[in-house]
Amino acid sequence: MKRYFVYILASKRNGTLYVGSTSNLVKRVWEHKNKIIPGFTSQYDVNQLVYFEEHLNILEAAHREKRFKNWCRKWKLNLIEQFNPEWKDLYNEISV
Repeated sequence: MKRYFVYILASKRNGTLYVGSTSNLVKRVWEHKNKIIPGFTSQYDVNQLVYFEEHLNILEAAHREKRFKNWCRKWKLNLIEQFNPEWKDLYNEISV
């Protein structure tokens, strides 16, 4: 069964945030880290995976991503703090 992910990247603790979704989280975060695709994340060096969640349905993931993008910054920071209070880059944990 295919899996879908909604994720948040940060430039640093309490830094610039980016919300995205993908069906291949490891590959997509690697692309952000290596600035493969020009755009916001490469321009602002936003490449630390600080939050992610898994969905089994693409529509559910797309809906959740859209909701996150409409959230105020404080709500996103609170979510990250609850899930990852140390603001660790979670990429190494998922890329094993």
